[in-house]
Amino acid sequence: MRAVMVMFDSLNRRMLPPYGAEGVHAPNFERLARRSVTFDNCYAGSMPCMPARRELHTGRYNFLHRSWGPLEPFDDSMPEILKQAGVYTHMITDHQHYWEDGGATYHNRYNTYEFFRGQEGDAWKGHVNDIETPVSLNAKNRLTRQDWINRLYLQDEADHPQTKTFDAGVEFIRTNADADRWFLQLECFDPHEPFFTYDDYRAHYETHDDGEHFDWPSYRRVVETEEESQHAKDEYLALLSQCDASLGRVLDLFDELNLWDDTLLIVCTDHGFLLGEHGWWGKSVQPWFDENIHTPLFMWDPRERIADERRGSLVQTIDIAPTLLDFFEVDITRDMQGKALRDTAATDVPIREGGLFGAFGGHINVTDGRYVYMRASATVSNEPLVDFTLMPTHMRYRTTVDELHGVELAEPFDFTKGVRTLRLPGWAIGNPHAFGTLLFDLHTDPEQRNPLRDDVLEQRMIELMVALMRANDAPIEQFIRMGLPAEGAVSEEHLLVGVQWEKMQKARTAALRRDQLPSDAIVSTVSVSELLAEDSTRDVLLAAVPAFANPMLQQMMGTATVLEAAAAAPGIGEDEIRILENALRRARGFAHVEGR
Repeated sequence: MRAVMVMFDSLNRRMLPPYGAEGVHAPNFERLARRSVTFDNCYAGSMPCMPARRELHTGRYNFLHRSWGPLEPFDDSMPEILKQAGVYTHMITDHQHYWEDGGATYHNRYNTYEFFRGQEGDAWKGHVNDIETPVSLNAKNRLTRQDWINRLYLQDEADHPQTKTFDAGVEFIRTNADADRWFLQLECFDPHEPFFTYDDYRAHYETHDDGEHFDWPSYRRVVETEEESQHAKDEYLALLSQCDASLGRVLDLFDELNLWDDTLLIVCTDHGFLLGEHGWWGKSVQPWFDENIHTPLFMWDPRERIADERRGSLVQTIDIAPTLLDFFEVDITRDMQGKALRDTAATDVPIREGGLFGAFGGHINVTDGRYVYMRASATVSNEPLVDFTLMPTHMRYRTTVDELHGVELAEPFDFTKGVRTLRLPGWAIGNPHAFGTLLFDLHTDPEQRNPLRDDVLEQRMIELMVALMRANDAPIEQFIRMGLPAEGAVSEEHLLVGVQWEKMQKARTAALRRDQLPSDAIVSTVSVSELLAEDSTRDVLLAAVPAFANPMLQQMMGTATVLEAAAAAPGIGEDEIRILENALRRARGFAHVEGR
């Protein structure tokens, strides 16, 4: 018995033909659906990238206890458990986050592993001097310079890290086709941004380079024109088509070597990517809408041999580790909360009433497969927020000495095997309170355009959320932050939708697009850093957006304009931008601009 898991990153299920997409060139995903079970109700859990991978190893939610980071000393690791049980495990990936400070401990859980360089500003090729780059609408941050350098070495598709990843996957499968009891994790960073691909794939779509280059949207609301936005979406689809071709290479091997007889195949992703839906680009900075959290999942189980069928039961990423352990007849650990998917894939046996999902410090969300409840923090402070860890790192850098001053030890959680963790101040990307609390019915409103205000339904969803949080041994701080009872019953006093209704409605305001302003508008042509450096405009800008005074935020914004930077926050709409534009023009002695 062997198993292959093909994992993509940022794969939006709504862009796949088996999930209803039209005009997308992905014949191998269609072929995969004909050869496997397609799950219609799969949800990710802990977001984004490395939290999702910790969940993949441990089979349990982790976003309530800690942020992005390595595997913990007390964590169960599915590939390591398989390795200890005599199953050979091999990971092949071009996902560079594994090798950053906030990854670090994942790859050594496998018997062997391979890593291919060059994705998303990976600190790979060294150029001291700047290089010439095209005129671009791409995100402007410290990664983009490195990404342009890396692209110089990826001009041929054969050199692309995705190609090399699948080359190595084909090699591993061919080399070990006659061997038994192995697991291959073939993990591809694409179609994660930037959407860098080749003309053969771009030819399927209306991608054009006659304007400004745009294949890396910033994580914020959409300020680009309709044409520019469609261009970025087409670039994403072109990269998805390259992923489809790579998937086809694996399916070809399954056919050629008759692996369908004894090899489990799972095809999945960690999360999706917003391509203008809800007026936003990206992930993490906004609530986890359906396009990002409701993920594609395909599974072929040679024990059951069921193909070309669909399943509606609610499943999650935490179920993948138990599924693989079960396949190799290895015991599922006590601390794993996921369930093996064999029976669900075979006969649609339900395995859960509800599922949690979210990112550390953001909304806490729950779904029962139809309704989705997205609870914001009860107060604007979004506190208390505490990170419980024995591996204190951030995504790309070590925890600072200042953060460790006065650190305390917490009491053990039920999954830490009697070990106490450090209790550190937590940090979140954005503030969920700014978006308010949301409730949706996906059966009647699959696009999540019409939030519900239903006290009876909200209380039922809160009860489900609280029960799952308690089962996860969520820290007391999370209950306090959310205004939820750690013990006892849920009551009307815990409802938030009505309390935050106006805030939620304002947060859904679309950003002003660049083409709705004059071509010389200050807010769309001058960077925040330039305006902060000018005595005449600094006070005006900070009076309108005090958050721009934050040095960390200034560093993150890079060369973003006011329009772009303001689009990263919810609720700043046309009126606020036009008022600010005129205030800046007066400060610079320019003429007033009329609204339109």
